[in-house]
Amino acid sequence: MILADKIIEQRKKNGWSQEELAEKMDVSRQSISKWEGAQSVPDMGRLVRLSQLFGVSTDYLLKDELEQAEFSESDRADSPLRTVSMEEASSFLQLREQNAVRIALGVMLCILSPIALIFLSGASEAERLSLAETQAVGLGLAFLFVLVGCAVALFVSCGLRASQYEYLEREPIDTLYGVDGMVRERREKFRPAFTRQLTIGIVLCVVAVLPLFLSLFLFGEDSFFHIFAVCLLLAIISVGVLLIVRSSIVWDGFHQLLEEEDYSREAKQTEKKFGWIAGCYWTLVTAGYLTWSFLSGRWSSTWIVWPIAGVLYGAIYAVLRTLNSRNS
Repeated sequence: MILADKIIEQRKKNGWSQEELAEKMDVSRQSISKWEGAQSVPDMGRLVRLSQLFGVSTDYLLKDELEQAEFSESDRADSPLRTVSMEEASSFLQLREQNAVRIALGVMLCILSPIALIFLSGASEAERLSLAETQAVGLGLAFLFVLVGCAVALFVSCGLRASQYEYLEREPIDTLYGVDGMVRERREKFRPAFTRQLTIGIVLCVVAVLPLFLSLFLFGEDSFFHIFAVCLLLAIISVGVLLIVRSSIVWDGFHQLLEEEDYSREAKQTEKKFGWIAGCYWTLVTAGYLTWSFLSGRWSSTWIVWPIAGVLYGAIYAVLRTLNSRNS
C-alpha cells in the first residue's frame, strides 16, 4: 500500500473529512487532495505530524511493504498495559460528547420531576385550582414518574453505549504515539467552552434562591407564591446543573485518556478497592430521600438531601484516597 492510500485509510478510520485533516495539519484542502491522489508528497515535518495524528509510525507511512498490523502488534507486545489507539481515542471522545448531552438532560429531568407535584399540591391547598388534593397529588406523582422514567432510560442507554470503554475508568492504559498530543489539543480547544459553561452553571445554582427571597419580600405570607418560587428555583437549578454536568463529562473524558486527576492510576486503585462503597452510599441516599419525601410530603424542601450528600461523598472519597496512598 502506497503513502497516498495509507493517508486515505487513516483519515477515514478517524472519521475526518479532507477539510478537517487539512485544518489539523495547517494546510489547504487541495494539499490533502494532492497527497491522497499521489500527485505530491508531504515533507518530513508534515509526515511526522501525520504519524502523530494517526497514531502510527513514520516507517509505516513511508514503507509501502509495511502494513499497520505489523507495527501495531509489535507496539502492543512491548507494553503490558492495555493500549489505546488514535482511532479508539477519537471514537471515545466523540461518544463522550454525545452521552454528555443525554446524561445532563437526564439529571435535569430528575431535578424537574417533583415540580408538578409541588405546584399542583400547593395550588390545590391554596384553592387556586379546582382539584381535590388527592387528584393534585396523583397528577403530580404521574408527572414525576414519567420524567424519572425518561431520565432512567437516558442513563441506561448511555451506560450501554459506553460499556466498551469501561476499562478507561478502571485499568491503567498506554496510549499509542500521537494520542496524548491529540487529546491535549482537543482539551485546549474545549477549555473556553468548559470554563464558560461551568461558570454559568454555578452562577445559576447560586442565584436560584432569588425567586424565593423575592416571593417573601413581595407577597409576604401568601404560600401559593412561595410554592411557585420553589418551582422556579428548581427549574433554574436544573438548567445550571445541566451545564455543569454536560461540560464536566466531556472534560473528564480528556482526563480519562490522559490518566489525570480523578483518573490517575492511584485513583483507579482506590476505585478498585472502594468502588462498592459508592453504590451502597447512593442507594441509601436515594432510599432516604424518597422515604423522607413521601412520609413528610415536603418535596419542596427534601431536595436539599442531594447537595449535602454530594459534599459528604466528596469528603468520604478524599479520605479513602488518602488511606489508600498511605497503605501503598
